[in-house]
Amino acid sequence: MNEKLLAALNDQFNFELLSGYYYLAMAAYCESENMRGMSHFLVEQAKEEYEHAMKFYGFINDMDGRVTMKSMTEPKNDYGSFLEVFEAALEHEKLVTSRIYNLVDIATEEKCYPAIQFLQWFVEEQVEEENNMKDIIFKLKGVQHQFHGLMMIDKELGAR
Repeated sequence: MNEKLLAALNDQFNFELLSGYYYLAMAAYCESENMRGMSHFLVEQAKEEYEHAMKFYGFINDMDGRVTMKSMTEPKNDYGSFLEVFEAALEHEKLVTSRIYNLVDIATEEKCYPAIQFLQWFVEEQVEEENNMKDIIFKLKGVQHQFHGLMMIDKELGAR
């Protein structure tokens, strides 16, 4: 694996950790607003991002690369609504998707077939991630801040 691809994979490893950090901040906001189901969903999302990071960690090591840690930026901690939380989550997932596509482009350019194969799982995962957020946003827009509707969504997300 060449240095360009190794650097990009390390960047994504760190970005996956950052994604988990962002989701924990979103979860903390929802928890502070007594939406424990939404908080639970977002904590589970954070755990999933950490699992993704570990997939990159393992792959980099399997390819005889060296994992490097980078500093993280402070996440947004306050939101105006639950809809804003999940819209921010969708925008973040779209950013992740673009980063994964960029990695596929680099791996293809460098003809690193193991990396291309490894990244295919993430390409498919991102379709699911974006669709999950879109579904939640659709439901939140539908209830228009009605307490009963929010409670139903909160209960649904808590079942994750």
